[in-house]
Amino acid sequence: MNQENCPCSSGKFYDECCGPFHLGHAKPQTAAQLMRARYTAYATANVDYLHNTAGPRVQKDFDPVNTKNWSQSAIWTGLEIIKETLGGPNDDTGVVEFTAHYTVKEKPFDHHEVANFAKINGAWHFMDGRIQGTDPIRREAPKVGRNDPCPCGSGKKFKKCCAGNNGE
Repeated sequence: MNQENCPCSSGKFYDECCGPFHLGHAKPQTAAQLMRARYTAYATANVDYLHNTAGPRVQKDFDPVNTKNWSQSAIWTGLEIIKETLGGPNDDTGVVEFTAHYTVKEKPFDHHEVANFAKINGAWHFMDGRIQGTDPIRREAPKVGRNDPCPCGSGKKFKKCCAGNNGE
């Protein structure tokens, strides 16, 4: 019997939370339960569970070796369920917004995602997700190459002018 707290941050013991799902003794009744079980599967490197609870499109591209290596490289520090839309026992689809917390090489990460779930043959599956956060910074002007004319108007190549080479 595993009397350790479940990695999914539910406050329950693993054996009373995600353990029965991982062992096949029960199926998650809600999309959020599956989200918790999948987070715990990452925390315990249970790659088979991750594969089996993914939708067909996700399963098609699933790489068990890289998934296992990546999940074992992290220290899983908690899960926050931010919002649930549908995904109840009587629903066929659901959306769970969450933040997964983990650390890799002593650097903490917060993975914020909106995940879509659907029932397939009566069981919840992860279909896809959209990572949330700020968009990458995009430059306003096109990138200036080393051999392009310098944008300052000097007539010199960029590498010989404003690129910082002091005309050398």
